[in-house]
Amino acid sequence: MEAVIFDVDGTLVDSERHGHRVAFNLAFEAFGLPYRWDEEEYGRLLRTTGGQRRIEGYLSAKGVGEEERAALAPALHARKTAITTELIDAGVIEPRAGVVRLLGELSQGGCRLAVATTGSRTWVERVLATSLGSFFFEVVVTGDEVTARKPDPEAFAVALERLGLPAHRAVAVEDSAEGLVSAKGAGLACVVVANGYTVDHDLDAAELVLDGFGEPGQPATVLADRVESGCTGIVDMATLTSVWARAR
Repeated sequence: MEAVIFDVDGTLVDSERHGHRVAFNLAFEAFGLPYRWDEEEYGRLLRTTGGQRRIEGYLSAKGVGEEERAALAPALHARKTAITTELIDAGVIEPRAGVVRLLGELSQGGCRLAVATTGSRTWVERVLATSLGSFFFEVVVTGDEVTARKPDPEAFAVALERLGLPAHRAVAVEDSAEGLVSAKGAGLACVVVANGYTVDHDLDAAELVLDGFGEPGQPATVLADRVESGCTGIVDMATLTSVWARAR
């Protein structure tokens, strides 16, 4: 195992419920629109990856015409991204429990770190610098650099290309069914660290599924361990290496 490729939103950082959702609602308010996404509705909307695509689909369902959507969706998304940046700077977006520990172990162990996400580069670079700035991500692939969003495998395929690695030399870490399908489509073994929005997704294809990264004394719950990695509730370098070895 030479590299680990991470998703960002909902995986590395706890950003969806109190970050992106809040920013979308504030953007709607700024444009004088009546739309507001509560936590339950936002969970359903997350099945559409990419913020602008999510807005476009939602506006279409609300009966907004194609021409108006074409102008409104990118403007709303730009405003939402600016608001999200403000939330990052205010310290609202934090790493999920166990992420800092895991990244430290991987870095010290000589494992290369990469990101494959459908989030915008402006947002992703800001959150990585602010919340995880002490770690070096050698490759960062965002939604701005791919033509197809997850569950399409393009983001992971591009990350592997930039790392100069075949899929069997890396492991993906994701949080959702869409991300899992994307990673598997690129030929990667995948560990899913689900969150409240994704724990009920179809994650059967994952080598290992937990409801968190876990910390010493506070292990996560192992929901599935298809390759019998031996994980006891803490995702660490040894766990990822075991998954990688057994998935080959």
